[in-house]
Amino acid sequence: MSIEIKFCGAAGVVTGSSYLLKVPGGQFLIDCGLFQGTKTVRELNYGDFGFEPKDISFVLLTHAHIDHSGLLPKLYKNGFTGKVYTTEATKDLLVYMLQDSANIQEMEVRRLNKRNAQRGLPEITPIYTHEDAEECLANIEPVKMNGWIDFPHGVKARYWNAGHILGSASIELKIPGENKQDVNILFSGDLGPDNKMFQPAPESPHDIDYLVVESTYGGRQREDSSIEARRKRLQEEIMEAVEAGGNIIIPAFAVERTQELLLDIDWLIDNSKIPELPLFIDSPLASKVTGVFEKYRHELEDMSGFHGPFKGRNIHYTLTTEESKSINRIKSGAIIMAGSGMCDAGRIRHHLKNNLWNAASTVLFVGYQAEGTLGRFIQSGQKTVRIHGDEVDVKARIRSIETYSAHADQGELTSWVKARLPVHKNIFITHGTDLSRLGMMKSLTESGIVPAMMLAPVIDDIFRLDTDTNAALKLGDGQPRIGIEEMAATADWHNDYARFVLDLAQFLRGMKDSESRRALLTDLVRHIRTKNHNNARK
Repeated sequence: MSIEIKFCGAAGVVTGSSYLLKVPGGQFLIDCGLFQGTKTVRELNYGDFGFEPKDISFVLLTHAHIDHSGLLPKLYKNGFTGKVYTTEATKDLLVYMLQDSANIQEMEVRRLNKRNAQRGLPEITPIYTHEDAEECLANIEPVKMNGWIDFPHGVKARYWNAGHILGSASIELKIPGENKQDVNILFSGDLGPDNKMFQPAPESPHDIDYLVVESTYGGRQREDSSIEARRKRLQEEIMEAVEAGGNIIIPAFAVERTQELLLDIDWLIDNSKIPELPLFIDSPLASKVTGVFEKYRHELEDMSGFHGPFKGRNIHYTLTTEESKSINRIKSGAIIMAGSGMCDAGRIRHHLKNNLWNAASTVLFVGYQAEGTLGRFIQSGQKTVRIHGDEVDVKARIRSIETYSAHADQGELTSWVKARLPVHKNIFITHGTDLSRLGMMKSLTESGIVPAMMLAPVIDDIFRLDTDTNAALKLGDGQPRIGIEEMAATADWHNDYARFVLDLAQFLRGMKDSESRRALLTDLVRHIRTKNHNNARK
């Protein structure tokens, strides 16, 4: 039997990272991540995996981010009984992250079911529950970096530092192929930039058969990302926001981004670059994760000279709902960091609802905003958005700092790939939009890599990998769970509907009288009914 790889996620999109490996004797996964983005993409989380969970022997996990780990509890819920292998730091982070994710699933479903009951719609069930998350956590086994580990079916794996977040790894595989020759595959996971705070530069082997590499920023070259340049940019943004007079709202990822910001703000205050503003970490998850960073503090870089960067006297960790709501009384001069980082869930939506309408407030984005997320819509200049079913005008100052990204940019990715050469068979470009993948492929071509070596799989593509062929062989188109157009869309019909409702409300308010408004609505209803009637006749 040959070796096959199926791209079950992060192929044409940035999220949902998951790769199914079929090898002689069994199957296993690299990552099992949650899909994020448009509602159409997120609906994949409720459907089939694209494989049978009970047939999976084990999972190798690159790191703790939810787009790589967030469907692990569902895997157990649907019949998986094996172990998840990852680094010790990643295991420690998952204790909080998977419980938090389960809480979000249950909370969102409660809210939706309340609304569905009012509309006469059927109830839905959460993707998974706390019990599923607990079962998953009980089956996570920590592994060491830089040493070969034996797994079932003759598979050997070695974890390498990926420089992305605490505990993140690239995974190298040796799998017995036909003619008793090993097939050597390297999965990059998510790669950190050269100047990443806390983490050393990524490492990995060279001279491999196949390379699967991320391309989140494969089409972009960021500005100077040195720690000094980043702190200067943060200082400028904070001082301009203070002058504007409102609060500073920062949608921040709980893992690493929050801790980086805490360290930089502490440095700016200690060096009299900014005033000592009250700083609210309104994220129970971020508060718990910060404790994990304290545990591994002796292993982190860039920590010298700091005695308590996560415990400054201006820092307030708000854990309860009541503490979170109390922040509403502060109208100006505070920094409020909350999750989620893409504004799709969590307490950040509450703070956006209370500050977006205020021209004196500042919303500062410091991380990637996936297509179709609330964060992307705000960042891209939408004048009105819907939050918790309500219209909110966007009058606040919208600002972005890209240099906090935990992902390598185009130049850094190209250099990393070149350092892995020779790659004897193929380079699979994954974990990026088609635009970013095309940009990365162009950069790799210009660096001397033959274009024919590079492949850009889409979701549910299957390839045969082996030593007795010159390159990977695509095994048909299969039955993808989502179309290429839907997967790549920056917005879906849910977003179009929300935009229509906002535009309609604004248009109705601008009409001269109630009679004109009722006439317009009557015409719209008549048009919809005629359209439905015509469709029914076809």
